[in-house]
This record gives sequence, structure tokens and C-alpha cells, in this order.
Amino acid sequence: MSRAPDAHEWVSFEDPDEHRTWLCDATFLESAWTCIFGNGCQGVLREPTPELAQGCCSYGAHFVDDEDVERVLDASKRLSADQWQFLEKGRGKKGVLRTNEDGDTVTRLVDDACIFLNRPDFHRGPGCALHVLALDTGESYIPLKPEVCWQVPLRREDVTLANGEILTRIAQWNRSDWGEGGEEFHWWCTQDEGAFVGTIRVLDSMRDELVAIMGEPNYQTLVDLIDQRRRGPVAHPVTLRRR
Repeated sequence: MSRAPDAHEWVSFEDPDEHRTWLCDATFLESAWTCIFGNGCQGVLREPTPELAQGCCSYGAHFVDDEDVERVLDASKRLSADQWQFLEKGRGKKGVLRTNEDGDTVTRLVDDACIFLNRPDFHRGPGCALHVLALDTGESYIPLKPEVCWQVPLRREDVTLANGEILTRIAQWNRSDWGEGGEEFHWWCTQDEGAFVGTIRVLDSMRDELVAIMGEPNYQTLVDLIDQRRRGPVAHPVTLRRR
């Protein structure tokens, strides 16, 4: 049985300061997707488990590099028992990291989910302890959490082309991006209409994340291009040079 194509529109532009082209999923960025953690999120296990309030934290977070690891380790040292349900385990001999079967560094699992995930029975409620730290201190959670955690459901992918130029793709994170295991998820938020209930577009609700990924000037270019799409076709850049 065939299925309808998963069609998205994209915008792209050259970075004025780097040998890089940005390719961004305009369809997702203009959508009303919003995180519904604790408000209908069914989790990423093989069956619906909203009562666990694990969101996408069931398997631990993968780190992108050593700098990512060090940032999170530094942030974890600032957590208090009031903010982190598993502080004693995190400060124990096993720490907060582990190496998985593929040799990747990931956050350690405690009771079948990320060690930083506070559970529903915690007095501060369910959710990431690092996020609680950000709320308590009034700072951004972006420098505190693993990169994948603050970016999801955005996915950044860098590809080096034959001429050395970098193509950076910013898209929604799909099941397929998680590998074979993604197809086993009972539910995934970017592919379920239940998560597209926000009041503003992703381009605005995830402004801070997009600026952290691409920088303020490139973010503003992205906003301008997407807004221009609403008014009509985006003009080819070569023709704009004549004006």
C-alpha cells in the first residue's frame, strides 16, 4: 500500500561569514508544533506511557563531542538535592555518564530513564533537573543541557561538500533519524498531530535555539526569507543583485 509523500518546503541561503549554506525546513518552522511534555506526550517506548512522564528521555542523551560532555558535567556539579532527584547516584562512583554498546558517550540510565530526569513522584515534579536549574537561576538552559536535548525536535546536520563548503541542514527530527530503534517508537511528536497545537510558529517559539545554532544575523535572514514566502515566491538572489 502506497502512502502520501511527506512533502516539505525548504529555504536556503549562504552564510555571509562562513563557507556554508544553510538549508532550513520552512514547513516545520512555520508549523504550530509545541512540546507537550506532561500534557499528552506518550513517550518513546513501544507502547503509550504518558503516566511515566519520560518524554524523549527514556534512553539517555548522546553527546556530540567532548565539549558537550564537559558543559553538562560542569552544570551537574551545580545541582542541589532540591533540583535533582538522583543527586546521590549522580555524585556516586558511577557518575552520570556511560559508554553504550556502540562506544558512544551517553547519560547514565537510572530506573530505565536518563539520570537527570526527575520522576512524577519528585517534589519538584517530572522533568529535566538541568532545566530546573535554569528556571531557578533565571539563565538559559541551552548551555546546561546536552546539545541534542536543547535542540530536539530540531536536528542540525553538517555535510562537507566536494569543494569544502559546508551544507548545514536544519530540519525536524523524525523517527528515522534515531536509527532502527526509531521505528519501534509507539509515538513520535513531530509525526503526530497531537503535538501541533501551539499558538505560535516554531520559528518564533524556538528562537533561542535557532540563534544558538546559527547566530543572530543568520536567524534574522531565515525569518525574513520565511516571511517573504508568505507574500509570494522568493526571488532568485541573482535577480536581486540588479536592483
